[in-house]
Amino acid sequence: MKTKKIIVAAACAVASLSAQAGGLMTNTNYHIAFDRMFARGATTEIDATFSNPAGLVWGHEGFEMSLNFQKPWQNRDIDIEVDPSMIPGFSNADFPSKKYEGKASAPIVPALFASYHKDKWAVSGMIGIVGSGGFVEYEDGVPMFNVPVTASVINAVGTSLVTNGVPAGNAALLARDFSLSSSMKGKQYIYGGQVNFSYKFLDCLSAAAGLRVSYYDGYYKGHVTAMPRQNLGGIVGPAPLMDMQLSCIQRGWGFTPVIGLNFHKDKWTVALKYEFRTKISTENDTETLSLAKGGTTIDVRAMAEQYGNEVVIANLSADPSFGSMAGKVAGYLPNAKTRYDMPSLLTFAVGYDFTEKLRAAVEYHWYDDKNAKMGGNRQETLSHGTHEILAGVEYDINDKFTVSCGGQRTDYGLTDEYQQNTSFACDSYSIGLGGAWNINDKIRLNVSYFTSIYSDYDKTYTSPLNGGTGYNGTPFSAKETYSRTNHVIGVGIDYKF
Repeated sequence: MKTKKIIVAAACAVASLSAQAGGLMTNTNYHIAFDRMFARGATTEIDATFSNPAGLVWGHEGFEMSLNFQKPWQNRDIDIEVDPSMIPGFSNADFPSKKYEGKASAPIVPALFASYHKDKWAVSGMIGIVGSGGFVEYEDGVPMFNVPVTASVINAVGTSLVTNGVPAGNAALLARDFSLSSSMKGKQYIYGGQVNFSYKFLDCLSAAAGLRVSYYDGYYKGHVTAMPRQNLGGIVGPAPLMDMQLSCIQRGWGFTPVIGLNFHKDKWTVALKYEFRTKISTENDTETLSLAKGGTTIDVRAMAEQYGNEVVIANLSADPSFGSMAGKVAGYLPNAKTRYDMPSLLTFAVGYDFTEKLRAAVEYHWYDDKNAKMGGNRQETLSHGTHEILAGVEYDINDKFTVSCGGQRTDYGLTDEYQQNTSFACDSYSIGLGGAWNINDKIRLNVSYFTSIYSDYDKTYTSPLNGGTGYNGTPFSAKETYSRTNHVIGVGIDYKF
């Protein structure tokens, strides 16, 4: 059944789970100083280990460490309105307007920084969640498969009842008497460790080179099950009308060279950093992958383990009930590979000290998303890579207390083709604020809060219910509105030895 293409595509595609600041796959908020100011690309403090490693040669002389903790909360909701008037035999009662609430969360997210500076050189390193980072769950599934499954089941059961002599009016009512259970959830973390070496060539100019090692760890779990509520005279029995079960773990490694330059003279700091693309190819550890229709069940994972992926795809393609599934399940068979590249990133920042107490900075980020491979080559559907503009200001009230605030504008280059129920983004404005307390000459406490204000994305489309054929040759029309919320609080300790 071609509808099942949609089911597996949806259940398998939970991605971009980040509740962090940054691009589609890249995080930039590791240190609390970023959360309370944003524009940190020209800093020479400990957080420069990530944002401006070349600037560390103007920072604290000696050894320094920083431990940071953040707690994000995020909702990823989908509102859908279906126009059932385009589907003969269906009404608004079959497809009511509905909000599908996706709850994205992460536990406490830590990040550790360390640096050692002596004379003209510095060595630094950091460990953190460098990409995405979190969980997302849709307890009621998503419309991407709930809507077509509902239509398909009503159609199939009603047709079967009429064929077996049930009057059309009664068949229409009985066909709607089924239960639909669906849910989906996913996890996506990219852990990273980075080391840098920085050197001051001139009194006003330094450079840095570094390498980051990244480890991708994710899973995708989902099910959709349509069950009859009653045994209709043996015509429709107790077996599932439709059932799909999926549990797939994906893991992989990647490496990122990083280079940077820093110009520092009088009150000015100008910094440039470039991160090369991180190529990450994950390999599947498929725990469950099964398909069922009526009384027929196929354990796709077990077949693949026994006969190999190519044989399974060939057999599914030849099966009239499951042939349309072959292309969709291929990416989630045991040992199959999927790309989750982190794009190359160019940052440019300018900082200026107005007085000894007042500092400000502006910054620009460009992520080359269109040349970073994603599953299904989704990067090709973006209109451009991500652009970010950041600005921040910091003020020392006295020797003990500092306050700061900042903002960020993010434009992803989104298109209708890129947006999916299970993997979508929204352009945003982010605002952060916070402060620092110099407890003594060695210890500084940082606290912060930031929130992102997202622009809802509306997607109106006409789509066939059953793959390429539609319901009785007629497509349906739907409007989906993607919306997000994001809040992050953080606390960190900087320690100078």
